[in-house]
Amino acid sequence: MRRSKQAVVGVSSRVSTLHQRLYDALNLGHFVRWGDDKRQKWHCTDIETQKLVLRAIDAFLDCVSSESLSQHPLVKESVDDIVGALGSILELKSESLLKMASDVAAKMVKLLPSSVLQAHVPHLVHHLLSLLSNRQLHVSISCATALNCILYNLSTKREKEVGEILKEGNTVFVLVMNVKDFSVGDKPTAYFHEMALLLSRILWRWPPSRFCVWSDSKFLDVLEIHKLNPESSLKAALLQLYSSLALCGNGAKKLLENRKSLLNLMVESMSSPDTHSVQMDGFRLAQCLMINEGPCQEVVKMCGEHVVKAIVTGMNSSCLSSGKLPKDQMSLAVEACRLALITRWVGNHHSYFWKAGVGRALLGLLLTDFWRIHQSLHGVPLQEQLLILQEALNESSLPSLRPYIWDILGGLVANSAEDFAPVVHEDILELKALIACACLAFTESINMARQISQSKITNTIGSESASRAVLMMVYSPCKYIASQARSILSEVLNLDGKNYIEYLVNTLNDTSCRNKVLRPGNFQVVISLISLACYASLPRYGKMVIDHQGMQSLLIFVKCWLSNPVYIKRSNLAPHLHNSYSERVCCHPCVEDWEGKDMQLLFSLWALAGLVHKFASHAGFLKVKLEFDESQIVRELEEICINHSTPGPRWYAAYILSHFGIYGFPNKCGKRIWKAFLDNELADLELILSDQSSLCVNEVILSVRCPNLLPVQGPKLKEKSSTGPFLEQQMETHRGSKVEVRLSAHVDHQALVKLLQYVYMGYLQAGEDVLKNLKILAKHCDLQPLLHMLHRRNPRYGAPIPTFDLTSALGPVGHCSSDVLLEPNTIQLLNWRCSFCSAPNPHFHVHKVILFSSCDYLRALFQSGMQERYFDQFRNHQSTG
Repeated sequence: MRRSKQAVVGVSSRVSTLHQRLYDALNLGHFVRWGDDKRQKWHCTDIETQKLVLRAIDAFLDCVSSESLSQHPLVKESVDDIVGALGSILELKSESLLKMASDVAAKMVKLLPSSVLQAHVPHLVHHLLSLLSNRQLHVSISCATALNCILYNLSTKREKEVGEILKEGNTVFVLVMNVKDFSVGDKPTAYFHEMALLLSRILWRWPPSRFCVWSDSKFLDVLEIHKLNPESSLKAALLQLYSSLALCGNGAKKLLENRKSLLNLMVESMSSPDTHSVQMDGFRLAQCLMINEGPCQEVVKMCGEHVVKAIVTGMNSSCLSSGKLPKDQMSLAVEACRLALITRWVGNHHSYFWKAGVGRALLGLLLTDFWRIHQSLHGVPLQEQLLILQEALNESSLPSLRPYIWDILGGLVANSAEDFAPVVHEDILELKALIACACLAFTESINMARQISQSKITNTIGSESASRAVLMMVYSPCKYIASQARSILSEVLNLDGKNYIEYLVNTLNDTSCRNKVLRPGNFQVVISLISLACYASLPRYGKMVIDHQGMQSLLIFVKCWLSNPVYIKRSNLAPHLHNSYSERVCCHPCVEDWEGKDMQLLFSLWALAGLVHKFASHAGFLKVKLEFDESQIVRELEEICINHSTPGPRWYAAYILSHFGIYGFPNKCGKRIWKAFLDNELADLELILSDQSSLCVNEVILSVRCPNLLPVQGPKLKEKSSTGPFLEQQMETHRGSKVEVRLSAHVDHQALVKLLQYVYMGYLQAGEDVLKNLKILAKHCDLQPLLHMLHRRNPRYGAPIPTFDLTSALGPVGHCSSDVLLEPNTIQLLNWRCSFCSAPNPHFHVHKVILFSSCDYLRALFQSGMQERYFDQFRNHQSTG
């Protein structure tokens, strides 16, 4: 093998000499072609020659590293031959050379850039894997170290190929056994660290490998023992291993079962400033365990206040006094802020954040030397405070943290309790300062969007998040925060707020023209929609929006979007939300995000709803009703409720519909169920009012959707008398098979009909004259979503859509009213057991009214006497006992 003369140009004589010695040593053996790609493989069986080659490679790598030549053509040209020689020596597994060979391999993958080695990764991985259980501990550790480095830098292009090699080598099983066999006295801590770290890297990249690890109880017990080890490197490896397991939803559940010590370790690590790497790994484990709303709530129940304290402490330790943060403090601030994004989900943790002083921590990250600024805000009028804070924002040196800060703040205000209000003077001042900073950033985001239109600016970091935070503030369920935000925003907008309106409305008009959505960029459109929604919360500016034809522009925009939807992930506008963990999760339930990819639709409806709510009697709204066909507006809003799965747009469409006399969520099946009420054919209850008028209903429908309208139930409704808030008495009389339930004189007939319409259909239509009695009835029946709509309260961000699913009728709640057994003809199941009866064959206790209403085919079968030879057997419930 001869070296290229051109490659040695531009290197020192020492590098050139070592390179020559390397090839002199390699030439003592010979190269052969092997594999499908005809890669060169060095071959020599002489031990001394192999030793000479290893020394030459080692010296060459040291020299290349010291002179920063890792990307030099000389190195790239030599990699093929170096890897070929190393692979051959490792494959021969000579006991006397393995230690040296594995050390050289570990040095090579650490020193050479991953881009230079990527083509050789499969070859290296194959040889290193076979030595993970070598009886020489040093060899095993070095090989694991090399593999850790390779997998850390592995490109996605090579991921599948390397995954197959790991699978063929049964690597996960080998590593699990190595970890189980580790004991502190017999083996160095580095052994556990490298093996556990390698296992965590594999579990992180290849989700299918996780099950066999988290389901191994003995393995988890071994990890439990090692939690007590104070060694920081061992603790870091443990935290990373737990993080990789927690990326599996089922694995996270397993880890949290009776393993509170894991959460103690996590919180302790997050709160420990002594070892930066351990602290970072503690925060990352928390992110993995709380990656979705459900797991987050579980952790909050067990140790929420301790987690929140650790987050706020991490923020405080990174607050700026002057200049820039050191790299380790900056990385800690980012991890703490990422974890603090749990504020976007409902739960008790928001009160913990306020209690821990999150306002002060956020301001410390937002403003350089906030403690000095804090003093200058005391006793100063709002206008002067705004000038001080604007100057401080301009001087801040941590713009990359701002998107996190605004999102954390937005989550806090969106989920704060209605009666929340700071009591301590310092807390009040800090909250007002945060609101003011967000409002100043809000106006800056509009300016930024305008400059983008003029091709003057491209950096939009934090603008969308700031606008969103203000939106959450002015519509916060907390009366104090909403009031303060609207007051401060009005003051901020005094300067240029009126001038912005024309730009915001024109952006929508440009977007909607020619029925082609999104002529302006996504960023500009989203900023315009959020800004209009904020303006709509302010009476003075909302009227200006209406005067500028803003309501018409929003209606046209919604119509254009529905005919030509543009789906945008929020992470496309907010890069800080890109998370390597969320891209690797598995076995987590698929929960629809509140706004999903329908950002534009949500914010356009939000802005429209704000205008409609505050200005329903305004001449501008009445003019819109004349210009646009009201029935068409209602149809389009109903279409959103029926055909969109994303909760946010559905809530706001339903909220706007409430101003047109429609309350609830129109859906596809509602009218079919309502027809069963109108037909009365299958009714089994009769609700008798005080004036002796009556309404026939179906017990199972009320049991599932409005149980408070029924008496307290015994084994059978008609077997037990009871009273309730609207029940004077309940008695059994026979009019066919119906059971009478007498209601009190407080129940209004018209209101009850409307309530039943909601119960059966999921929505109702009513005039203003019936609302008072309907609100009273809905309150006593604890129909909170309906009550929310009847009072026309703004939707709470993140609120789930009320479910009108009748599936629960198959369980205990519907068993008493079941009148049909659904039994297959052929299926036999071992150990079948019904929870409700002793029938031996598999079956379901079902309800004729639900089957009749839900499926035309089943309705036809009932009406025809169910003569269908291929259909499953129906049995009358009474005949089977």
